[in-house]
Amino acid sequence: MFENLKPQPADKILALMQMYRDDPREQKVDLGVGVYKNAEGVTPVMRSVKVAEQRIIDEQATKAYTGLAGDPAYADAMIDLILGNAVERDKIAAAATPGGTGAVRQAFELIKMANPGARVFVSDPTWPNHVSILKYVGIEAVVYRYFDASTGAVNFDGMLEDLKGAKEGDVVLLHGCCHNPTGANLNSTQWQAVVELLNERGLIPMVDIAYQGFGDGLEEDAAGVRLVASSVPECLIAASCSKNFGIYRERTGLLMAISQQGDAEGLNQKTLAYLNRQNYSFPPDHGARVVTTILNDPELRADWKQELEETRLGMLALRQQLADELQRLSGSDRFGFIAEHRGMFSLLGTTPELVEKMRVDAGIYMVGDSRLNIAGLNAQSVPVLAKAIIDAGV
Repeated sequence: MFENLKPQPADKILALMQMYRDDPREQKVDLGVGVYKNAEGVTPVMRSVKVAEQRIIDEQATKAYTGLAGDPAYADAMIDLILGNAVERDKIAAAATPGGTGAVRQAFELIKMANPGARVFVSDPTWPNHVSILKYVGIEAVVYRYFDASTGAVNFDGMLEDLKGAKEGDVVLLHGCCHNPTGANLNSTQWQAVVELLNERGLIPMVDIAYQGFGDGLEEDAAGVRLVASSVPECLIAASCSKNFGIYRERTGLLMAISQQGDAEGLNQKTLAYLNRQNYSFPPDHGARVVTTILNDPELRADWKQELEETRLGMLALRQQLADELQRLSGSDRFGFIAEHRGMFSLLGTTPELVEKMRVDAGIYMVGDSRLNIAGLNAQSVPVLAKAIIDAGV
């Protein structure tokens, strides 16, 4: 049967990483991969994670399975972190997943099970795996306008106009904060307008929140998802701990299904457990236990928040440095949007040809759509990137 397999499209980011490794130049800059790096180019293990892991090693007495939906204490801790008191706990079904990607995949499976005819509206652009997974599970993806390349901001009028084409029961996929790949985010007024449109047209929101704490702060980054979850009859939330806890390889995510109907939580919870069973049975536990340990210990939680804030402020400083250097070199403020964006990414809004020119001429590696990972920079590489951008004619 294997002779019937067909080659699948190569992952562009993984291919870019290989090209970077093969490049012999000493002065080269990797802005492609979607992980946080410090000024030394390392993705560090956070202090609180190390302490929590050691505590787990010392105290854990078994490696037996947890429940199909994972440890309930993990779900409780994450729901508190993301939603606070925006939604009553008995309205929320939740299941641990292998990373945020697992949460997204299980959410799409749930959509297909509950409403096979539903379409999922995704921003243009969005994280490529959103569209790839939708295609694989057989759900129609419909794009809505989101990013205005000429301003580097959200094309909000276009977004609303396109979402008005959705029919009742369709799903709208929203980025909770730190939009990937653009870095351009909705403000509070725009979030409110989106909620009103969702309710007016009977649409189901699905919020993917993978960077809480990387934008304007833990509470600020959760404001949009809290507004949505507290204002609509039903919603889905896919969350990741990879970035804000730095536990990428532990594959730690959570899927929430929220319904304001009083008796829906039980059925939703059983459905999430069923979907886990069909896919991978029991979700990974180590990362979830690390997160639970940190969030439930006041001292560890305080240290985690401090280190996360240092990370956030460091990325903001790099954004400002890059915007200032580009203003100095170009004599204009047309790159000011870089300082306004939030999270790890910004979309320059230039062509694949100019992205390739920067790679060839200056060893600047970024994804072809011109997404650059701010966390891949440091104070020394910012001037190199700024010069490459101007020299390429961006």
